[in-house]
Amino acid sequence: MSANRWRAAALLTGVAVAAAVVVAPQAQAHPDHGHGGGHSKDRVIGYFTNWGIYGRNFTVRDLDTSGTAARLTHLNYAFGFLDAQGNCVASDAWADYQKPFEAAQSVDGVADVAGQPLSGNLNQIRKLKKKYPKLRVLISLGGWSGSKYFSNAALTAESRKAHVKSCVDQWIKGNVAPGGAAAGVFDGIDLDWEWPNSTAGDPGNISRPEDKANYTKLMEEYRRQLPKGADLTAYLPANTREITSGFEVSKVLRLLTFGNLQGYDYHGAWDPTTNQQSGLRTAKGDPTPAPGFSTQVVVDAYVSRGAPRDKLVLGVPFFGRGWTGVANVNNGLYQKATGPAPATWEAGSEDYKVLKTKVGVGGYKVYRDEKAGHAWLYDGNNFWTYDDPTEIRRKARYINSQGLGGAMVWSLDADTSDGELIKALHRELSC
Repeated sequence: MSANRWRAAALLTGVAVAAAVVVAPQAQAHPDHGHGGGHSKDRVIGYFTNWGIYGRNFTVRDLDTSGTAARLTHLNYAFGFLDAQGNCVASDAWADYQKPFEAAQSVDGVADVAGQPLSGNLNQIRKLKKKYPKLRVLISLGGWSGSKYFSNAALTAESRKAHVKSCVDQWIKGNVAPGGAAAGVFDGIDLDWEWPNSTAGDPGNISRPEDKANYTKLMEEYRRQLPKGADLTAYLPANTREITSGFEVSKVLRLLTFGNLQGYDYHGAWDPTTNQQSGLRTAKGDPTPAPGFSTQVVVDAYVSRGAPRDKLVLGVPFFGRGWTGVANVNNGLYQKATGPAPATWEAGSEDYKVLKTKVGVGGYKVYRDEKAGHAWLYDGNNFWTYDDPTEIRRKARYINSQGLGGAMVWSLDADTSDGELIKALHRELSC
């Protein structure tokens, strides 16, 4: 599985309506819920994928040895799923709480033994929290392939109550593992419903016009049932079409500890023409109809709808999007392509740690648009839009200048073994 499968391209499966976006004055601070709210540009949230322990061989221990855990305020564990009745279930029981880890893969160097109450990633996260007691860990529910039944769960007062009770029981009280063995692992819930009242999600997702109002009601139910001090966050779309159709923005942000904005997948190989996937601003030469897709467009869209800036956390990609068969014109930017570029796990999507190794090899060169704020790699045929440490630092400075609430990373397994990107992000945010 890959970032594309979970995050991907439905964000931009149509052209956004061209409309002027008015930036509202700084919103009044809303009451904060739980931890991590208020003015906190230093928030760093990172997604850890439960499938990363397989092909990528990326374990919870790697969060420690790379220096990543020390730089995170929140760790989002992806993903928990919903069944057809809207109840919370594990998406991979083996990875979550069954797999025994050897001593070399264990956070504290102690191997799992047969019959212990909790194994798998969740036991390793518990060990990580012991070593980093300030780290908040949230279970992320849904994702690209796990959002099919959210509409059912949110449909009525009864279904909302049952859904939230199930999720609190499974993940907060720890009953996802036998005997409640996972109690205390999670400090809150991150809702990743992609997307309410939208057909742009994974094919087969259930969608209703009522989703927009029901999303708010679902968040209200979470607030009623979550323990005092628990975090409640959400993954929020970049496309103004999905924002408008699916979210009562000001109401939702009042209920959230903070919201994670999709700051990437603005473009990808689903587009016939190369472009940036995470640029800060829309370039003048961008052929996308106005206002285009950029971080500034996304932030303005939320602020203009009543979102407080300090509750908006900007998503930053630790992966790139790529095309092949790209004409050698304009260094490959805004050129027609024949399809997605070859990659390790899925064509058109590649980890930063791999893209880094291409620089200066086989004709690859790095190009930047300093004004629009994005970078790309091009070798005369293959084009990759990605963030390196220079662009990550640029995004951190943008977060600081805009008074935003921090940065969110998708996903931590795409960084180098020594945490090159997370170090650059944390250092600049802390300035």
